[in-house]
Amino acid sequence: MTVKTLFALMLSIPLSVSAGAPADDLKPFPEAETGFKRKIIRVPPTDRDLDHKVEILAGKQLPGDCNTSWLGGELQKKTVKGWGYPYYVLHGAEHPASTMMACPEGQEKTTRFVQVRGEGFLLRYNSKLPVVLYVPEGFEVRYRIWVAGDLIGHAQSE
Repeated sequence: MTVKTLFALMLSIPLSVSAGAPADDLKPFPEAETGFKRKIIRVPPTDRDLDHKVEILAGKQLPGDCNTSWLGGELQKKTVKGWGYPYYVLHGAEHPASTMMACPEGQEKTTRFVQVRGEGFLLRYNSKLPVVLYVPEGFEVRYRIWVAGDLIGHAQSE
């Protein structure tokens, strides 16, 4: 091997590693099962991840009227075997429910985001790993970041 070839090979190694870096952190996670899509959230780094939480807003676009609608479900936490990394699977969000109020005459139905309500939707904030979710096809995932304030209260003895 000539010096020029070796030098060219050495230069290409860092480029290929950095170009593939974002997808590399997904290698431990399983592929989505049939009927599911894998959704990824990458949160920005902070000085104190412990003061933050990630709220998952999973749902789908459904027709609705003046009533409040929601989907029941559970975001189940699982762990990647051998790695200990958490990932989450949305279960039970199949049938929408709604209030049963009478709507004003002439009000048209509109398509809107109907959110899944249930357990497990407030997650630990970890800027070093992606949040990996598996949701049924047709669902979308939105998220909100919560930050603890500086005001800390003291409990009183009674």
